[in-house]
Amino acid sequence: MTTATASVSEITTTAIVLLCRQIGPVNTARFLNQFTTGFGNYTEERDNLLGEATVDALVAEIKQRREKGKRQTKSTDGPSRPTMRSSGRAKSARR
Repeated sequence: MTTATASVSEITTTAIVLLCRQIGPVNTARFLNQFTTGFGNYTEERDNLLGEATVDALVAEIKQRREKGKRQTKSTDGPSRPTMRSSGRAKSARR
């Protein structure tokens, strides 16, 4: 059996077309994303975002925000309960 040699670009195109037919374009994209590398510098971005924050400092901030949220909720006229919109999505409403 003799086969013609195809370029990497042709093989890639053929493979993507076949995948799209078999598993659909969304799942093809998800599959291909497994093999692509990210970009940027995660460590640098994390340091810029969090700075010198420690786990203990982050936990304390979370607790502080939760307490602030509780105080704001208590000052309203009742607990918030989800209700259904006509679209079927939940919507927060005050009782």
